Parts: sequence; C-alpha cells; structure tokens
Amino acid sequence: MNELQMIADFSNAFGPSGFEDEAVAVARRYAPKDAKIEEDSLRNLYIHRSGNSGNRPVIQLDAHLDEVGFMIQAVRPNGTLKFIPLGGIVNSNIPAHRVRVKTRSGQWIPGVTAAKPPHFMTDAERNRMPQVEEMAIDVGASSPEEVRDSYGIRVAAPAVPDVTFEYDEAHDIMIGKAFDNRLGCAAIEATLEALNGEPLEVDVVGAMASQEEVGTRGASVTARHVKPQAAIVFEGCPADDTVVESWLSQTAVHKGPMLRHIDARMITNPRYQRWALDLAEELGIPVQEAVRTGGSTNGAPIHLSGQGVPCIVIGFPVRYIHSHYGIASLADFRNGVKLAAEILRRMNADRILSF
Repeated sequence: MNELQMIADFSNAFGPSGFEDEAVAVARRYAPKDAKIEEDSLRNLYIHRSGNSGNRPVIQLDAHLDEVGFMIQAVRPNGTLKFIPLGGIVNSNIPAHRVRVKTRSGQWIPGVTAAKPPHFMTDAERNRMPQVEEMAIDVGASSPEEVRDSYGIRVAAPAVPDVTFEYDEAHDIMIGKAFDNRLGCAAIEATLEALNGEPLEVDVVGAMASQEEVGTRGASVTARHVKPQAAIVFEGCPADDTVVESWLSQTAVHKGPMLRHIDARMITNPRYQRWALDLAEELGIPVQEAVRTGGSTNGAPIHLSGQGVPCIVIGFPVRYIHSHYGIASLADFRNGVKLAAEILRRMNADRILSF
C-alpha cells in the first residue's frame, strides 16, 4: 500500500456532509481485498476484517468521511450563489478561496467564495466579522437563468474547498484539505493493512461514518450496527502549537498523535486511556495527552451506545482545521497507526473487562 498516495486520494476527494460519495469510493478502493464490505443508506461504510469469527469481542475502528463544506441555498438576481455552511467554519476563513460546486450532471465546476470588495464597504463593515449572508459563491454567471440552464446548478447543490494535496518530504509536511477526517479514514485502512494475516483475539470492523461535521450523525448508526465492545476513534484534531503558549500546547505537529482525556461530549474511559498511554510509552511511540474544553468526536455517540463502550481517540494534529488548508505530519499519522495496531494485537476479552 502506498500510504501517501492513499492520503492524497482521500484528501482530494470531494465529500461534504451528506455527499460523501467520492470519499466512499476511495475507501472501497483501498480496503483489503479479502474484507467484507457493507454500506447503509447514510453512506456509512463498514469494512469487516478477514478472519473475524463472529464469536469474539468486536473492536470498532472509527473515522468520518465528510468534510466541512457548503450547500447552495438560493440564487441571487445577479447570478451569484447564496450558501450555508455544512459544519463549523469561522466566517473570516470563507471569502477569497476557490471552491467546486456540484452540478445536476455530477460535475464539480470551479467557483470563488466572494465578499464585498473594500472599495464598497462602509467603515462599519471594514471593522467587523463578515456575515455568511453577505457572502456568495461566484461561478461566473450573471443571472439565475444562466446558473440553472448553462451551469446546471440547482438549489441544495453541495460545494467544497478546491485544494490539491501536496507533500514536502524534506520537512515531513502534508498540506491539503479535509484532513479532518480523511486522515482517520486512511488510518483505518493502514491499520487493517498492518494487521493483515495476523491472528487476533478480537474481531475488527472499520466503520467510516457520514455527517460527523453536522452532529456526529453517521456514528450513531454505525455504533448500533457494529455493536462494539470497545472502540478506537481516529480523528483529525485541531493543532494548537501556533495558537497557544508553548507550555499549554498539547496537540503539536511532529510530536505524535494526541490522545484526549476529555472534550465537550466525552470523558475518555480512564482505564482504557491509561493502558493505551502506558503501551505507547513502553513501545517508544510518541504521543501527546490533551485536556480539551470544547469540540467532540464520533466517540460521543459510540461510547454511549449499547451498554456503554470504552473508547479512546487517536487524533492526528492538523493546523488550521476547518479551513481550506490543513498542515499535518506523515510521521504523526504513522505513529497513530502503529499505536492502534499494537493495541489490537494485545486486545482480548479480559482486557476489555478491565476497562
């Protein structure tokens, strides 16, 4: 498996919440050839590891397929597109970027996120955060009829950042879009690859969920379908090393994956968390520990499913998450996959009961 090409393919796929089709296609392409693959009506994808017996504890590997994007709400008389965000994005990060808008024929055509030029702004407008309602996506049309008939764009069409993945090998820096959470999707595939053919004491199901960015919706379904006894949640996590003081940084690029103890919707199972952290230390795998005051992951619905499910989050630090461009490290990705594989090699029914 060429993991860098896989990450690039996942990153470059267009797939905002509810429209994850291209990401699903990439996931199917990189799934182990001998795996059993299922899909549901939400476009959640399930990859059942070859060798699962059906009578052992089930470990769910989770990641989400969707990325932050937009949906066309209406067409203005001047031909520009009024939109709403799909997922959380800071308003000031929206204007002056390339996007792709999906047409009724399935093509993704280029456009630009636009706001009023400074020449036409009032003093008050220059000194405040722009509102989404004041912005537009401009594909070059000049009327609603042109948008509909020539461009083939309908109301409710999805739009996504138009960014191509790059890798700076000399500095181990990946730059691209949708690292939240296509890095997690790639990590599921890489973990299954790392364990290919090995005997385990647990069954493993990779579940790639839809619609995480609009409320962890897909994982509510995957958890009910998989019925795991424990879970590893892969996530692209907001790096903090350029936005907080160094002593407070807990999610820095190049310092290993981040394992969070808490976020807004989950207190991580402390016994599972400590075992995973101790294992990383024993094996010399660099990791970071974080206490988060906000944010959440698919761990929120998964850990509350069934009778309660022990979960940990293995997060890949990504700078400038929920914007057009993310910056991440391939080494951090590899160390996250290595830790997940080592956890699965040691997981068994007694271990799960100890959590």
